[in-house]
Amino acid sequence: MQSNSLISDLETAIRQGSAESRTDTLRQISNLFLQDADRLNEEQIGLFDDVLCLLVEKIESTALAELSKQFAPVETAPIKLVRRLARDDEILVAAPVLSGSKRLSTAELIEIAQTKSQAHLLAISERTTLETKLTDILLVRGDDQVVSSLAKNAGANFSEAGFGRLVQRAEGNDALTEIVGIRKDLPPNYLQDLLRRATGAVLQRLLAALPPERREEIERIVAKIGKRFSKTSEHDYSVAEATIAALVKSGKLNEGALVDFVKRRQKDELVVAVARLCSAPLGITAQLLNGQRNDAVLVPCKAAGLSWPTVEFILHDRLTGQPGLDQIISLARRDYMNLSLATAQRTLRFMSVQQSAKISA
Repeated sequence: MQSNSLISDLETAIRQGSAESRTDTLRQISNLFLQDADRLNEEQIGLFDDVLCLLVEKIESTALAELSKQFAPVETAPIKLVRRLARDDEILVAAPVLSGSKRLSTAELIEIAQTKSQAHLLAISERTTLETKLTDILLVRGDDQVVSSLAKNAGANFSEAGFGRLVQRAEGNDALTEIVGIRKDLPPNYLQDLLRRATGAVLQRLLAALPPERREEIERIVAKIGKRFSKTSEHDYSVAEATIAALVKSGKLNEGALVDFVKRRQKDELVVAVARLCSAPLGITAQLLNGQRNDAVLVPCKAAGLSWPTVEFILHDRLTGQPGLDQIISLARRDYMNLSLATAQRTLRFMSVQQSAKISA
């Protein structure tokens, strides 16, 4: 293997060589290992491990990221090297081994998940299989993107408590509700809880995405809990109304409160708050904010006198993951600037009169 020559080159490179020579030596040793990886014994792998771990401390992130990609799929990869790469703060270095290396134990992944960034958690969530102890940690620490990735991962296993937390995280998040609802391993009691929390529109999309046998199961559960599929089903906003009333009383109903509602996925509170600020009926405001048309969202926001940054925040949350997001936002900004306060208020009054006429009829 000419290891003596390479180790000598390594010591020289670390002591006095340039960054280029160190990187070149790293590539030589890596290639040498990869050529014989399936034939090396543990002692030989350990020798490579020591050499590579010594060298990577003096290597730039770009080279480390390349190294991580090379060693991630190797089942006999040097274990100390893989651990070092997995704990790197630079996600381009850590991600390949976090998502793909079989050399990392669940205990090691848990330790990383408890201390590293959301990007590290996201990489872990994409592993082929995930044990319940690990998914429990990811559900507690992970943001919406991490939880969504977990829910999509058929190889992710969840504990009883984990399924409960997954359903809780899905509340108010239509996209996540649909993902969780499709999982075949979701226990019936949690499926029932998920459907009870879901909106009529989400139920419709969920049914359309399921195979016939699962669709029948969902329909039976929905019938059991007495939930309607209609998008116009009457919705109970009483809790949200109490929250908004308290904010009004304390003088804290402002744009900052609206942004907080969006961040916390409190959609009912957002609807009630906007309705209060634009003096429009709750049903009409909910129809505009929760409907399919993005331009409709602009009307109650303008009537409420909201600044564009707040409206943009609301739209970003609504459109997350949708293709052409930047272009949609740009067009919405143009339309919002052109929409006058008087026109927005007049539109809401017209819709209110229409609704009253329908009810009286």
